[in-house]
Amino acid sequence: MEKLKRAIPENLKRLVGESTQEDLARTCSSLLDFLLLFPPFHHMVEDLADSERAMCGKNKEDALKWKHKGNHCFATGDLGHALDSYSQALRLAPIDADDMDRNLAATLYLNRAFVLYKMNLLTECVRDCNHSLQISPTYAKAWYRRGMANASLGIYKDAINDLNVAKIVEVSSGGRSQIESELQKLLDQRSKTTCLPLQPNVNNLNILDEPHQIKLQCVNTSDKARGMASTSDISPASLVHNEEPFAIIISKNCRESHCHYCLNELPRDKVPCTSCSIPYYCSQKCQLRAGGKMFNYPKSNGIHENLTSDLAKYVTEITLGDDSETDSEHIPEHKHECKGAHWPLVLPSEIVLAGRLFVKSIMQRGLLKIANLREILELSHHYSQMSPESKLESQIYSTVLLSCLQHSSGFEIQLNGFSIAQVVILIAQIRVNSMTIVRIKSADVHGLDSQFKRVSPGALTSYVEQVKVGQAIYRAGSLFNHSCQPNIHAYFLSRTLCIRTTEFVAAGCPLELSYGPQVGQWDSKDRNEFLEDEYSFHCQCSGCSKANLSDLVLNAFQCVKPNCSGIVLDCCALNCEKHKPKKLTHISSTSSSEPHLQVENFNNDNINEVTLDVFLNSSSLSTNRGFCLKCGAYSDLESSRAKVNKAWKCIRRLQDALVSEDISSSKLSDASRSLDLLKSTLHAYNRSIAEVEDILAQAFCLVGDLQPARDHCKASIEILEKLYTRDHIVIGHELVKLSSMQLALRDSTAIDTVNRLDKIFSCYYGSHAKTIFPHLQLLQEETQKLAV
Repeated sequence: MEKLKRAIPENLKRLVGESTQEDLARTCSSLLDFLLLFPPFHHMVEDLADSERAMCGKNKEDALKWKHKGNHCFATGDLGHALDSYSQALRLAPIDADDMDRNLAATLYLNRAFVLYKMNLLTECVRDCNHSLQISPTYAKAWYRRGMANASLGIYKDAINDLNVAKIVEVSSGGRSQIESELQKLLDQRSKTTCLPLQPNVNNLNILDEPHQIKLQCVNTSDKARGMASTSDISPASLVHNEEPFAIIISKNCRESHCHYCLNELPRDKVPCTSCSIPYYCSQKCQLRAGGKMFNYPKSNGIHENLTSDLAKYVTEITLGDDSETDSEHIPEHKHECKGAHWPLVLPSEIVLAGRLFVKSIMQRGLLKIANLREILELSHHYSQMSPESKLESQIYSTVLLSCLQHSSGFEIQLNGFSIAQVVILIAQIRVNSMTIVRIKSADVHGLDSQFKRVSPGALTSYVEQVKVGQAIYRAGSLFNHSCQPNIHAYFLSRTLCIRTTEFVAAGCPLELSYGPQVGQWDSKDRNEFLEDEYSFHCQCSGCSKANLSDLVLNAFQCVKPNCSGIVLDCCALNCEKHKPKKLTHISSTSSSEPHLQVENFNNDNINEVTLDVFLNSSSLSTNRGFCLKCGAYSDLESSRAKVNKAWKCIRRLQDALVSEDISSSKLSDASRSLDLLKSTLHAYNRSIAEVEDILAQAFCLVGDLQPARDHCKASIEILEKLYTRDHIVIGHELVKLSSMQLALRDSTAIDTVNRLDKIFSCYYGSHAKTIFPHLQLLQEETQKLAV
């Protein structure tokens, strides 16, 4: 890509950089004319899309190498690497390739099933046996292994059926004798234990157990154009919207860990695409819905000839591939990428997403000619505000993408200035309107065991992490405006977008999501710089236009007077607050040429605590950098910054030690002294202090000293409550840590903490709270035991 950029003549770069939406087709045509005469462009497209090269196609030789590696790992007892090796082999194995007179994929599924069996992952083992049998129904070893896994699960009826089939299809007398021996054992145990039938591997696609009856309307606002509002009052925690994506793509960093269709975490028996080596799926259902080519599974291979009617029916149920039909609105997203071409793997995720949007849009219209995609999607964009570099990059990527689609889409696509311009607009729409799909990941690391029964040496708190797993376009979801002080919260059940209110919303009030950096996370200056760079947008939400405690104290220094609770700001933060239009105004001073700050119509007691006197009662007081905004005392900010930098050197050493799990008493004591230094320099509500309190909490947990860890965690939460609100989701994530420490210490206050956590998660996720965060159920069970 950089080679193409450098080769473009300067006059053409200037033409592209100055382009607007109106002349976009003309500049795209000029760029295309140049690229078509530039041989490296054709070489790039051939490398990315030529089906004969099929860099991401199936390869038997490579699959066999991974198989042999898996065999070696299994023989040496390295089950984890054996499992990974067989999965890689399955990803590369052609579905019709044989190895040692047996279908290679069927053998690999069975090998992986045996590893799963050894790892006591019995349900996954059964599913892999099913995959093997769907390819090769007469595979006696697969029936036998399935029977043994079902027996270990206590599903004796299925286990006996499996071994009866295995005995019939087994060709060796020795094999039949072994099966008969195992079968006799199962018959003896059959009456002792019963178990529910094995449940298939399913995800919660399209499952919403909570209907919503709230009627929304699209409204126009003066500062944010279109947005969504309710026609009636809405209570907190109300589900106001759910929607399936128009198009979706997995993040590159999650390709090995999450399903490429539903974006849920992959099970150990992940399913590869049958036609290319790119995606993994959590189930055959997701593989089918994604649109990868499906293998035509054999109907019987003569297996039914010697079976009873009941056993024949049982075999059919097991060996029949999942060919469930999808709904009529569904258009497979992976289908046009599934030819072994390299481009879906190499191009940036948002460019591949643009390709999916492009193909789906024209397929829905039933036309092969290019339509006006902007009108179809009805999404805004800021192409004219993009930088010249971004415009050039978008036009090059659009040309490359359409050239690749010409090779692999299955229908003819016109490559001209107009079609390229449509894709450029799609990319611009994605950058403004796409939603990041996240998964909440919770775990206990270095510490509390799965049932919170003990604290091991080197305990660490339970934690919550938001993992960005993909991005998607939601046609209606993209109409919701955003704010740094949102009143609704978005989350995802598989691919489904769910939006829920987090506070009471009056009729007609705009429903606004978070941009990402909320009030309490970044200050107003940093938020606005980010939004300007990322979306070419200047935020005028209440958090950015009115004084609020979070922005004032987030990075503030403390006053030099011991008993003063006022704040000291540097010039950047001070200027940002001076220019907030709705709450801060300039007033002239008779004794100074400097402007001063005045706060209008606020009743926030917390703001009064740090700024009231100077804002309302002291017009003659200078508010230059370094002066306390409450009492006017001067602080030497250069000296204060030097102390902060010195403190952070020790704290960063402790952070590095956390990563390497090498915590010494000297590093802990140095960091504790550094925290004291920060507390003597920064304002008490400065976010840096909360961050260091959290670092120390983790460090004390790692060395198994939970009492100071708990105290540091509490101190961090107390600061975050000032920056956010008491019931903000950020506080909920921190309460997970605190409650796990309290439970480990058998601290009865854990009951109140978990109850508060449940309240917060219920507000943000409603009835889906335990689906999104299964850890909550475990915490509640442990607090019940503690109460007893």
